[in-house]
Parts: sequence; C-alpha cells; structure tokens
Amino acid sequence: MGAVPGNAGSAAPPESRGGRRPGAMGGYELVRSEDAPALAVDLEAGIGGGGGGFPKRSGGGGGGPAKRAAATGASPAPARQRLVSLDVFRGITVLLMIIVDDAGAFIPAMNHSPWDGVTVADFVMPFFLFIVGVALGLAYKRVPDKLDATKKAVLRALKLFCLGLVLQGGFFHGVRSLTFGVDLQEIRLMGILQRIAIAYLLTALCEIWLKGDEDVDYGFDLLKRYRYQLFVGAIVAITYMALLYSTYVPDWEYQTSGPGSTEKSFLVKCGVRGDTSPGCNAVGMLDRKILGIQHLYGRPVYARSKQCSINSPQNGPLPPDAPSWCQAPFDPEGLLSSVMAIVTCLIGLQYGHVIVHFQKHKQRIMNWLIPSFSMLVLAFAMDFCGMHMNKPLYTLSYTLATAGVAGLLFAGIYTLVDLYGYRRPTIAMEWMGMHALMIYVLIACNILPIFIHGFYWKEPKNNLLKFIGVGA
Repeated sequence: MGAVPGNAGSAAPPESRGGRRPGAMGGYELVRSEDAPALAVDLEAGIGGGGGGFPKRSGGGGGGPAKRAAATGASPAPARQRLVSLDVFRGITVLLMIIVDDAGAFIPAMNHSPWDGVTVADFVMPFFLFIVGVALGLAYKRVPDKLDATKKAVLRALKLFCLGLVLQGGFFHGVRSLTFGVDLQEIRLMGILQRIAIAYLLTALCEIWLKGDEDVDYGFDLLKRYRYQLFVGAIVAITYMALLYSTYVPDWEYQTSGPGSTEKSFLVKCGVRGDTSPGCNAVGMLDRKILGIQHLYGRPVYARSKQCSINSPQNGPLPPDAPSWCQAPFDPEGLLSSVMAIVTCLIGLQYGHVIVHFQKHKQRIMNWLIPSFSMLVLAFAMDFCGMHMNKPLYTLSYTLATAGVAGLLFAGIYTLVDLYGYRRPTIAMEWMGMHALMIYVLIACNILPIFIHGFYWKEPKNNLLKFIGVGA
C-alpha cells in the first residue's frame, strides 16, 4: 500500500473477540495506536474519564484502568473501542444518499450523471462498498475456523440479498399508491443491497481463505502478505475490461406499454464490439441475456441525457430525433457492473489491513494517502485516454477515482475523529453510521413515507402529515 516503515510485524494487534459481526453493518475494533497527541484518545486503553464518551486531556488524575490494576495486582484489561471514523464515514454516506434521493431532481450536481462523468451522487455506492471492505479487514483479523466463518458469511450475504430483493424488487410500489405486491414475471432481480451482498461475500471469502502469514514491517509487505487477494482483484478487473471492450453486441429489440396499454416495439441498431454507449454496451446486453429485460430497472439514468430528454440533465419529453434505446430498461446494479463493485470492496479491505498491521497514526495515514492519490492519478489518466468514468457501467477509471476519493475522505475523518478526538461535531453522523441499514430501509426504500401516508381518516389526504400540520 505504501513504503512507510513500521513495526507491526512483531507486535501484532490483539485478536478481536467473539461475537463480532463483519460486513456493511458489522462490528469492528480499533487496534492500538502509540503516537496519539495529548488531546487525543488512548485508542486501546479507552476514551478517558470524561462524561458523554468524549476524551479529556491525558495526564489527569482518577482511578483509570492502569491504576486500578496496579492496586489489585492484576494486569489491566484493555477496553475495546469501535473505529469511530468508520461509523462517521458511513453516516456521511447515508446522509449523502438521503440528500441525493430528495434533492437530486432539483440540483444536477446531486443527481446521478446521465452517463459518462461523475457527480456527487455517484460516490454513494462506492463509498458503501469501500466501507464494507474496511470493516471486513478488521472483523476477520483472526479466523480460527475458516469453514464456520465461510458459512456465516454466506448466510449473511443471502439475508442481505433477499432483503434487497424484497425492498427493491417492486414490493412497495410508491409513496402515494398504497398498493403493494410483486409480479414475479417483472420483479427486479438486482439492486443496491444485492450488489453489496455479492461484493461482501466475495471479499469475505478472500479475507478468510487468501491471506499469507508473512510479517508486515513496511507498506510493501502488505502487498506480499495479501498478494492472492490483489491477484483476485486484478483478475476480476481484467475479466471485466475484456468483456466490456471486446464483446460483440448485436441488434436487439424491446417493447414498452404506451397510453391505453398499447405495446410499442423498438429496434436498437448495434452490431458493434467494445462500445460503451447507452444502447450498445456489453453490460446491458449480458443483463438482458441472463436476467431478462423484464427484470431490469425501468427508469435508467440515460433517460436524462441530451439524446433522450429536452430538459437534460433532468427528465423531460423525448426529442424528435431521440434514439430508439431511450425508453429501454437498464439496471445500474447489473451483473457485469457488480463485478467491478467487488474490486472497490477489495480496495477497502486493503485499507482495513493498514489498521490491523500498523500501530502509529502516521504510518496508517501515509499508507492510505499514497495509494489514494495514485488511484486518482491513474483514473484521470484513463479518463483522458478515452476510458471514461461511468457509474452505470462501473468502469475501471470510475472504480479507481471513487476508491481514491473514499481513501482520502476516510483518512481525513480518521485524523479528525480518532486521532484528535473531535467527536461532538460528528456525533449525529456516528449514530447514522451505526444504524445505516435501518435508515436505508425506512427512508431510502420509502417505508417511513409509506407509513406516514398509509394511515388516514376516511380520505387519504387526512393522513398523519395533516394531523401534525404539515401540508394542511
């Protein structure tokens, strides 16, 4: 990850204790850091004696763990603390997701890019995947029983996938429709939670089974110890690139329902190889072939492009010369694009390894900053050469750019929160990060709005909002 020397090879951090639940919402611990300043938290011995869980200046009196242990003659038992910066990072990502959902229709910068290019909204998914990888690196520091750990990882991934299938497969039709149910002939098979489940499972298996036993004294030792994981990431990326830029995409057609339930057929002319346009790319073709076009997302982002909307970058009527693919379904969380999501998760995993193997703040931060800047430089170079950053396709340049930004943001949050102890300004983000899945289900999946609109007196307009004086 970098060339910063360290001494973690002979002083490996203590193993995390049982009951830890790895993954996007899992538990983790922060290992010892020896160079915290006077105002910072002693990250292994606890968070000081201050009330409210916030650190005080070191050197104060009181009966701390060390003094109590000395009085009783027992060795002090180190208190465990979560890696707060990771919770804060996850909370910021959840807040960004909510803002994108609510403000994206009004602020172009907060809406997903119609195709090539990256907006603020396009960082949400990679940030979640990066966080999953970091958490897995901490949760699987030691794996006493690999088969048992594999079984639990598979079960967790299945639960997350099934939850996503229910929430994003069409069970809840809308905030104002008050109807629910799934037509299995048209259920959406992929989605955000399904993608996270796939990336989580493959990354967890890599962490369980593909770890070396070499000591880590320098940043480059991480590359040696986890070379098999990096090899898997490279194979995944190369396979994706080969499929994206070499697969032949033939002509194809689809049907849409117009006014009065009349069906219209559209023919999309392709006959190209390695194309990355909205209508003729390998990502969409494989999803149509494997999943079926009826199981894809019906409101693709390219419907807001200049080719498909006179109000671009917002939704609008079709231009007179709109191409035939403008109304075709396309899943932004499809199969082939989810392959690259695994790479983002594997990158986050390596950042978690830095915490496990390096004990000093400077070592950790430098081993995060070096690869982050390197990935950004490479991403912009690839974009300049024509391999554009594209979220719907999840291109390699997009993967590297978003992972690089995630690494820089994580390093900055870690410095403020875990190094210097600025937790009060981020306490709300920390809480959101610790309850990310619940917030996602309640807000992003419209469960809370449906609940508010779903209970009314005599008429739907007499709902809870009117009762509390909102929209009356």
